[in-house]
Parts: sequence; C-alpha cells; structure tokens
Amino acid sequence: MALQISATNPEHPALLLELPWHLPLQEWPEEYLVPLPRGISRHVVRYARAGDEVIAVKELARRPALREYELLRDLDRIGIPAVDPLAVVTGRAGADGEPLESVLITRHLGGSMPYRSMFETTLRPATMHRLMDALAVLLVRLHLAGFAWGDCSLSNTLFRRDAGAYAAYLVDAETGELHPELSPGQRAYDLDLARVNISGELLDLEASGALHPSVDPIEFGTRICARYEGLWRELTRTSVYPAGKYHYIERRIRRLNDLGFDVAEMQIEHASNGDTVTFVPKVVDAGHHQRQLLRLTGLDAEENQARRLLNDLESWMATQDDHTPDGALPGARPEVLAHRWVREVFRPTVRAVPPGLRGAMDQAEIYHELLEHRWYLSERAQHDIGLDTAVEDYIRNILPKTRETLRPTTE
Repeated sequence: MALQISATNPEHPALLLELPWHLPLQEWPEEYLVPLPRGISRHVVRYARAGDEVIAVKELARRPALREYELLRDLDRIGIPAVDPLAVVTGRAGADGEPLESVLITRHLGGSMPYRSMFETTLRPATMHRLMDALAVLLVRLHLAGFAWGDCSLSNTLFRRDAGAYAAYLVDAETGELHPELSPGQRAYDLDLARVNISGELLDLEASGALHPSVDPIEFGTRICARYEGLWRELTRTSVYPAGKYHYIERRIRRLNDLGFDVAEMQIEHASNGDTVTFVPKVVDAGHHQRQLLRLTGLDAEENQARRLLNDLESWMATQDDHTPDGALPGARPEVLAHRWVREVFRPTVRAVPPGLRGAMDQAEIYHELLEHRWYLSERAQHDIGLDTAVEDYIRNILPKTRETLRPTTE
C-alpha cells in the first residue's frame, strides 16, 4: 500500500511529507523531534516540527487511528476542549519494505502541559484545587455532549492557563464513544474509571518520590468526582422560570460561584412554558475578574466588585436579542455590548445616587451595593423588582442608615 496522508488542511500534507515516515517512531532522529513533557501512553508518542508547527505524532494501528481522528474532528465541531486533529498517515513501510503502523497527528496545544507533569512539581494548594476543578469541568462538558471518554487520566489530559483561566483539554480519544446522550450508568462508569486512573497515576508518582507530600492520591481522585457531581447537578437542574423573574438567573450564577466556578458563557432560550438558561462554567485565577472588567469596560474595580459587575454584565448581555438604537446586532462582540452596558446601565444607575449620599464609596462599590440590594428585594418579593426600584429603595432606606453608622462620634 502506498503512503497516504489524510489531512484537515490541504497545506499539511506537503509539510508532513518531509518527516521520516519510513522509520518506526521510536527511531526518529533527534533533528526532527521537539523535547516537550508528555504523559505515559500505551503507544509510542513523539513531538515533532512540521514547518512552523509543533505536532504530536502517535503510532497505532490503522483502524483505531482513523477512528480517533474522526472522533477528535467531531469533538472540535461541537466545541469540546480537545487537541486539534491534523492528519492520519497510513501505508507506511520501512526501508526493508515491511509495513509500519499508521500514525495519528494532532497539533500541539501551545503553553500546555500534561496533568501528570504538573503533579511532578511542587504545587500550591490553591493551584491544585484549580487543576482539579478544571478537570471536573472538562468531564462535565464531555458528558453533556454525549461523549464517554473511557480513559480519562492525568497523562491523557492537558492543562493550560490562558488569560487567567484554567482549562483542561482532552488528548487521547482512542477509547471514546460519542452518543446522542449518556445514561446515568454510562456517566457513573466513565467517572469511576477517571477516579481509578487518576488516583493510580498519583500513587505511581508517590511511589517514585515525585509527588508532593501534601497530595493524597486517593482523596484527590475522590474529590474530583465530588466536584463533578456538584457541577453536574447545578448545570443540568431544570431551570424554567416565569417571564420577568430574571433574578433567578442571578441565583443560579451565585450557586455556581459558591461551588467555586465562574460563568464563561450564558444562553437564555425563550419557550412557551417559560425561559430556560444554559451556563458554561470555567475556573479562573485570582485577579482574573479585575483584568477582564478593565479590558471590556475600562472600569477599574476590586476583585469581588469586578466579579459581581461581570455577572450582571453577562446576565444583561444574555437578554440583548433585538436590534438596538446604535446598530448592535445579536451576536455582537462582547466589547461592543459591554460598552453599551456601561453607557446605558452602569453610569445611569450610579448617577441616580446623589453625590452627597455616596460618601467615600467609589462607583464600582455603589453599583455592587445596588445589585446586592436588588437581589435581596427580588428574593423577598419573589419577582424581579428591577434596578430602578432597587435604587429608589436603597437611597430612601439604606444610605441614610449607612451614613449614620459611618458618621464619627464626638465626646
């Protein structure tokens, strides 16, 4: 059989032809290879350079190579965090004419490291928890898409930090299966495999002396499952609510925040029996909200203030589905919608509070206080009272008491 390269991009075959396909992967000369950390694998895996790109090359039989290639393409189409499939090379033969195994080629995820490599270093507890949460998010997203991984492990998962966000990426889809929907039994089985694999690799690292003493292998695997279950319940819980009760969205966001997750994306769908809301979670680093709020709106706030304002901005953006006076269309860039939110919501709300009553509070703190007050009144009334009503009540009933509390006493 002649050498065949099936690729997603017509430019890739020409670049890939320069690699020594006549040699078994473990015999490739150093001049072709890129020294990058990798996890353990049942197959031979190497990083190589093809033109300006770094690629991962995995040697395996033809049928599983083609199957994994198609699975990774399917995951890419549905927006799952996974490595990009580039090509499958079949029909390889050595210099003696003996057939060689096919290879699957994926693009190396820049700035990433295998989870296993991360645990070979000294991790701060906060970083370890974020790694755990990012892996739980990946598993939930896979299962929501109907994908049963079948081989989740520290070696098969990449970790990357990007603009303050912590994200886990699937590397190996060889044992995966994509279904329209997973049953509870399929999810439980996949999750239990993940727990066993993860704890097993950590025990292996512990035995070699590479694992930090503060990491308990069994507890870590169990806690990932617990984080998964909490996130799954919150994301899949029925969320149909009467029109006008948009403070329920805030309640859902708060519950995700209490679990330690932030909302990366939110979608509201209007139905005849009410509105449904869908969330995509993420794990973020300290200071991320400050940086994101400043980038989107130009507002400089403390971390907790920024988180609260971003939640409100996200909720407001999800309701903007009509043409607007300034010509913004549905699906407009976040920066455009954020600018509108500052102009049409944030500034008018803050300006409604008389300067003489603000005291030393800055604009971000005033808006944060108003949002908290709106939440409290809406929960008590069991419907969204609206921001204008919250501002009026806050000025009339809260600010005078605050000023009395802050007024210095004289003897």
